[in-house]
Amino acid sequence: MRNTLVKLSIYMAMPLAFLLFWQMMSTIIDNKIILPGISDVYILLKSPTQPMIGMGSLVDNLTISLIRVLTGYTAAFCLAIPLGMFMGYSKVIFSLFHYFLGLFRPIPPLAWVPLVLAWFGVSSLAMFSPFQSGQVYIYLRNIQISMVFIIFIGAFFPILLSTIYGVQNIRKTLIESARTLGGNEFKIFWKILIPASAPSIVNGMRIGLGVAWMCLVSAEMLPGSISGVGYLIIHAYTVARTDVVIAGMISIGVVGVMLDTIFKTIETRNFAWQSKYR
Repeated sequence: MRNTLVKLSIYMAMPLAFLLFWQMMSTIIDNKIILPGISDVYILLKSPTQPMIGMGSLVDNLTISLIRVLTGYTAAFCLAIPLGMFMGYSKVIFSLFHYFLGLFRPIPPLAWVPLVLAWFGVSSLAMFSPFQSGQVYIYLRNIQISMVFIIFIGAFFPILLSTIYGVQNIRKTLIESARTLGGNEFKIFWKILIPASAPSIVNGMRIGLGVAWMCLVSAEMLPGSISGVGYLIIHAYTVARTDVVIAGMISIGVVGVMLDTIFKTIETRNFAWQSKYR
């Protein structure tokens, strides 16, 4: 019991110190536009389903943002994992793609904005949908292709590099032994490459999801966006609602931590053997 209380005190020390500093600075500045108090932000956070400054509720905007992120993220790992597996396994494929993709990796996702606007404009996934009305159509209309592309770029390279690293660090004796025992390439991929590289792949997916979530605000700054927590933050800034800005930032952080916790749980439950192996 005592150890639990000590750990809890350690975990809560910095958050409590930060909240105390925030409230103290808010009282000293005494200007809600520059720095609102904790109570002003708490009022917004405790009623996340209530409309904010005519832009819908915090929950609605977070839902749209989460759909955008997961759409771009899903496209990223569906392409990055197979490509990374082949690049890590085959020296020919690695040489073919490594230097070419290396040209694009240092480019920040935000630098793609002018180009993706020229390519996709404000078109959305609704143009590919058989639905022309209803709730599904509304959600699809809010998922602009340009935003999905920005999020895709942010998530793609961390997942790709982690997958390549995981495959290339598999012990060659495992692959050679499988071949000696008559295993074909499909069985080598399914029985050796995928299980052995899984911890690295999951770690890359975790990093990629974090980067994708960070690209959210940049993506929602693009023309055509009329919803999402990133757009809510930007609009709140233009009308001097700093309390809404901070509430949006906190919600982004909380959702990001929750998504990261999911991957940490997966790593702990399924790859605990990795720490013993090391």
